[in-house]
Amino acid sequence: MVAREENITKAAQILHVSQPTLSRQLIQLEQELGVKLFRRSNHTIYLTTEGMLFRRRASELVQLAEKMKLELSQQEETVSGEISIGCGELLSIQELGSLVSSFQQKHPLVKFHLHSSYTQDIKDWLEQGVLDLGLMLEPVDVSKYNFVRMQQKEEWGVLVRDDSPLAQAKVLLPQDLAKVPIITTRNMKVDSEIVSWFGDYAKQMHVVLTYNLLYNGAMMVRQGMGVALGLNLHCHYPGLKFIPMVPKLELSSVLVWQEHQVYSKAVQAFIQFVKTCKKELLLTTSPT
Repeated sequence: MVAREENITKAAQILHVSQPTLSRQLIQLEQELGVKLFRRSNHTIYLTTEGMLFRRRASELVQLAEKMKLELSQQEETVSGEISIGCGELLSIQELGSLVSSFQQKHPLVKFHLHSSYTQDIKDWLEQGVLDLGLMLEPVDVSKYNFVRMQQKEEWGVLVRDDSPLAQAKVLLPQDLAKVPIITTRNMKVDSEIVSWFGDYAKQMHVVLTYNLLYNGAMMVRQGMGVALGLNLHCHYPGLKFIPMVPKLELSSVLVWQEHQVYSKAVQAFIQFVKTCKKELLLTTSPT
């Protein structure tokens, strides 16, 4: 609260404690940790670098504590609780949505939380236990996870401005993008796939900016910074056009969860539901 308000007096009023009590607690916390958490001035108080790290970790601990309370309070005879899933910006979110919807029809007391970010964040949150599952774009190292592969293919293409000379093309080849200012993802494994797609023209790639959410990259294209390489999310960005890449660049996505992890009853039920649905789908789509 002190970090949010940047004022001890205001924070004390909101927390319904006296200002001297709160100041004393802050000093004791700094003494316990052996670092300065705040930088003080006459009327304001700011987090130090150590303070920002402590606040982030403390927030994660609070989330884990709340999650633990919910898991322990679940009624034995019903499936209830909360499931947290990290997701990239992917078309396969629709496939995941279908699974979530079907599962909730069977278990209406289960609540889902979606956290949108890029692969590295999702992997970190899985490791920390903040997330139960993660939907990530391949290639990704799944050696530490159990997973199911989604059916939906993720197609890569190029976002260009409507007034760009490239906008007249139906498809774009590697040579078309040589020396063109490029805005691309900051996912290193996906970057290697893109570099491979460029082939002999890879050395002529001119990356001017990276993004982790495509919408932000699209806004940079609109401002004339270059063209954006990204997934076809079937979204419309005014003033921009999505053009497919040839040869076609398609990647898969995976829904993963920790291999050696004790999960709540709700998470276990959802994982089993997903595995069963995928198994049934494979059986119905396999050639006879």
